[in-house]
Amino acid sequence: MIEEGQIVLFHFTQSDLKKGKLRPALVIRKTPGKYNDWLICMISSRTYQKYFELDEIINLDDDDFCDSGLKTTSVIRCCRLAVVEQSIFIGKLGNISLERLKKIKEITSKWILG
Repeated sequence: MIEEGQIVLFHFTQSDLKKGKLRPALVIRKTPGKYNDWLICMISSRTYQKYFELDEIINLDDDDFCDSGLKTTSVIRCCRLAVVEQSIFIGKLGNISLERLKKIKEITSKWILG
């Protein structure tokens, strides 16, 4: 069962619609309605890509890093969003803390609102 705050694996399509690599993504929220669609954001180990005050770094020494299932310090890319059907998730890695999920939702909301 997929839940908010989980880190899942799937093929994140590139912005030019070419099939991307197998990547981790953060499950942010289920979309309303009868479909099993979820809002997700990409996670990358390329921390230099972090946009100041928009993306979230999860470090090896963070309290929720071990539960995340990630292998190294990573950046949760709050501006790299997608809505996808649950069936494309290949697997689950772990979870982030509820506090971090709340912070990411707030950051993303502020960014969208401009």
